[in-house]
Amino acid sequence: MTTSDFTTTIVVDQTPKVAFDAINNPQGWWSGVIKGNTEKLNDEFTYRYKELHFSKQRIVEMIPDQKVVWLVTESIINYAEDKSEWTGTKISFEIVEQDNKTQVRFTHLGLDPEIECFDSCSYSWSQLIQQSLFSLITTGKAEPIILDAS
Repeated sequence: MTTSDFTTTIVVDQTPKVAFDAINNPQGWWSGVIKGNTEKLNDEFTYRYKELHFSKQRIVEMIPDQKVVWLVTESIINYAEDKSEWTGTKISFEIVEQDNKTQVRFTHLGLDPEIECFDSCSYSWSQLIQQSLFSLITTGKAEPIILDAS
């Protein structure tokens, strides 16, 4: 069976360090409540968005100014039949400098079109990465994003 994970990319004028620091501040760009640490390898944090979504992430890879990977160790997607469909997936940010710009490639490994939340989750990720994270990296302030699970 092949998978096609969800991926989206942004390009900014800021340095890889600015992008890396913004990514590692999910409280600054991810809608919802985040508790825990997000600064170093093996840090864990939880994310909750209303009563719709809960997940716990552990940082499993961190290469300064180049890459960050979060492993989802627990998840409850309340609007999906399989409420734990994020559990075991990985959320990856790859940072590359190209032509005096910085590219951030976001991939949610395991967020496959076959799973129930793919449409709503990929839409939400697009909003969060393309607008909120982009704004935090480029202006230092994230644009508030209202997520909708419908």
